[in-house]
Formats: sequence, C-alpha cells, structure tokens
Amino acid sequence: MILTVTPNPSLDRTYEVPSLDRGEVIRATGERMDPGGKGVNVSRAVAAAGRRTVAVLPLGGAPGALVADLLDAQGIEVAPVPVTGATRSNIALAEADGVLTKINAPGPELSAEEQELLLETVRAQSRDADWIACCGSLPRGLAPAWYADVVARAHAGGARIALDTSGRALLEALRERPDVVKPNAEELAEAVGRPLATVGDAVKAAEELREMGARAVLASLGADGQLLVDGAGAWFGSARVDVVRSNVGAGDSSLAGFLIAGGSGPEALASAVAHGAAAVQLPGSVMPTPGDLDLAAVTVTADVPVDRELSEPVS
Repeated sequence: MILTVTPNPSLDRTYEVPSLDRGEVIRATGERMDPGGKGVNVSRAVAAAGRRTVAVLPLGGAPGALVADLLDAQGIEVAPVPVTGATRSNIALAEADGVLTKINAPGPELSAEEQELLLETVRAQSRDADWIACCGSLPRGLAPAWYADVVARAHAGGARIALDTSGRALLEALRERPDVVKPNAEELAEAVGRPLATVGDAVKAAEELREMGARAVLASLGADGQLLVDGAGAWFGSARVDVVRSNVGAGDSSLAGFLIAGGSGPEALASAVAHGAAAVQLPGSVMPTPGDLDLAAVTVTADVPVDRELSEPVS
C-alpha cells in the first residue's frame, strides 16, 4: 500500500482552450473537474495502476466534500482530517499547443489542533504502508520544518518516505534523510542556488542534495527526461512522446510509477519515465492506466549524457 500525504489539497478545474488571449472571451473545447494536489495525484496514479492507496489530507467546506467524493469514485481510500477552512479551488488553462496556465489558490490556514490531528492521522495510517509519499506545498499555519517532522516520525516507525516539495520545506526535510526526493529542474536549481544548463549540471545538483541528506534523488527534467541519483550511481531515462496534451500531474504520475516499481534502481526509473510520458499525452490531469504505458518507448542508461544541453535551461 502507498500512503500519500497532501497538506494542501485542492479541487482542480481544467479547461482546454485553443489559445489564451488576455481580455477576450475564450470558449473552452473541453473541461474536467478532478481532486487535486500532488499527493492526491500520486494516489490517483497508484489507483489507476490497480494498486491500493490511502490518501491523508485536510478537507473543509463544500470543495473538500467534493474532493472526498471524487476520490472515493476512483477507488481511493480517504483518511480525511476535518478543518474549519474551505479546501482551495484551482484553475488550469490548457492550450492546444501544450502550454499550461495555472491559477492556484492559497488554501485554508490550519490551526495548531488541526496540524496535530494531521500528523496523528499520518501515523495511524502508516502502519500498513510500503511507502509514504509527502507531496506539495504547505498550507498556511504549517512551519517549513513540518515535512522534516513527518520524515522523522516515519523513519521512527520503520516506514520509507518519498518527498516532493520545494524551497525551504525541502531543505529543512533533508536533514532527516528522506529515502527519495523528487524535484523538477527548477526546484533542483533553487535548492542548490545556481542555474542548470546541462544534464551534467542536474546530476551535480542531485549529488549535492544527497550530500545534504537525501538518500536518492529522482529529478524530472521536463521534455529532456528524468534522472535517478542514489548510492549506487546515476541513471538517465527518456521516452518518445508523440503529442503533449497536458503536463498537469505528470510529475506526480512519475513518482507513482517509481514507487509502484519498488522505489529504487533503473527498473523503477523506467517505470517513472513511462508513467510520466503517458500522463502528458492524456487530457487535464487524467492519470494513465497500465494500457496507456509504452515501456518499449523508454530508454534508461547509466551512460548519462552529461554534456547534453537542457531544452529549457533553468536560470
């Protein structure tokens, strides 16, 4: 079972539009409403793969109730933490050329009692978990060190933990040695405080995160592929993608694929790449099923192309 923790979940509305023209009336060609948040998306991808998952998340108001209903309809067990504030609602505008514009609301502020209940719910639900995936931004009220506390408690209980967050929350958590962290290129550059222009730059940055405490780094480099750097070495994975429809949740799908395949080594990286590649070819934040995966299109190698320039360098 994979347990996910989403401290700041959302109700996500995605509209497909021909193009985004400011100040104009835009007619959507398609729309979706999904439960959102990075950890929620990991659970959705795990459930789409036919595996058991439990989602821990604070929920409040009518949007929170709708998130719980949508997750239940997808076969995801929900361990809700009732909060006074309403769950946030986000909007994504997906253009025909693959460009995505997102508007994310801040979310409710959690009281001290709600914060403690969230931690206790994670502890109670983690007994049967093979992995705990903590993902996303922290809501108002939670200190940057909150994820570090979750990692410490998870390890004390014998659980493995994957972390997908950024900024100070990531840096604070590294001291507790999470089993795997999953930054994208921008988050990786922010963590080491310098730009990334090549795959080799990304490898060096991932190695620095390991020096800071991460036991493994699974880094998403967008269209350029993914890196896995751990104590055994470094691997680079990429896949052929014919049409990009939406990258919403693609990184979360990748993390789910990585954990489903065991959470370590090149085989898990191949699964992560396959899940991410399948996700970007689906509309909105639809998560891929096993039938959507094309492992034959995935290449994983220990011969990392360190001199390859990133198609979207991070400054």
